[in-house]
Amino acid sequence: QVQLVESGGGLVQAGESLRLSCTASGSTYSIYGIGWYRQAPGKEREQVATIDSGHITSYADFAKDRFTLIRDTSNNAMYLSLEMNSLKPEDTAVYYCRAWTGLTDYWGQGTQVTVSS
Repeated sequence: QVQLVESGGGLVQAGESLRLSCTASGSTYSIYGIGWYRQAPGKEREQVATIDSGHITSYADFAKDRFTLIRDTSNNAMYLSLEMNSLKPEDTAVYYCRAWTGLTDYWGQGTQVTVSS
């Protein structure tokens, strides 16, 4: 089992920055990949950025020039941060941390990011 806890969401103005954090605990040794996803009202959940066990990162087109994914491990825990710069109103969504093993997907509870114009 893997537990995911997100933090760092909030209300910001367009152009500002925000940092999201995800802490993974439990059987973190089994995690093959981990990343951030988001879901805006009335839209499907979409990938923001992910990193796999080979340290290969993948960014959505909208995130490539503005968002940075940082992963760290310590004491059997895994920490995943998402640095978001130059935020836009269209970045408003609930952001979720997701981790996956060879068999199972794990999701955090989500954290709200609201960007005002």
